[in-house]
Amino acid sequence: MSSSSSSPTADRDARRRRLLLALAASPLLGVFPAARAKVEALAGLKRWGSGEYRRFGFLVYEATLWAGDDPQRPPLALRLDYKRNIEGKAIAEASIKEMRRFVSNETQLKRWGEQLQHIFPDVKPGDHLLGLYSADGARFYQEDRLLGTMSAPGFAEAFFAIWLDARTSAPDLRAALLQRKES
Repeated sequence: MSSSSSSPTADRDARRRRLLLALAASPLLGVFPAARAKVEALAGLKRWGSGEYRRFGFLVYEATLWAGDDPQRPPLALRLDYKRNIEGKAIAEASIKEMRRFVSNETQLKRWGEQLQHIFPDVKPGDHLLGLYSADGARFYQEDRLLGTMSAPGFAEAFFAIWLDARTSAPDLRAALLQRKES
């Protein structure tokens, strides 16, 4: 007995495959422009190092660096995988405190701090934030959602210096990030 129609199971499987293919391709089609922009920004970057940041012995986050041939010059990306609950306001304040090592203009730091408070969300264990440093500034993502951009002159350099400058408050983490992984 021959039938011109396929079985209900085969039809359901075919619909499922089409849906999965559409979802997988959607960033490429512009449905999720932030995800596409993040993937494009990471194109050509290689994974460098990773390490842990601890405060008073407690693991706060794990950091991973992606960069080109020079891990201290843009373009580069830094991902922080959080292990604790932290308010976005506290992340912004800690960032500005660390940036004082590299920037002495308090008016500028205050303005940047206010902007960062609007960008950084509260995080919980398992959340990650990704910062992209390019020639036109910094962009921040949570998962595939663009949180905000900062293009003020000097901002991106000072922000990423928190982890990458020799004057960092976390020299062990810096050393781990700058250690190139074998490919």
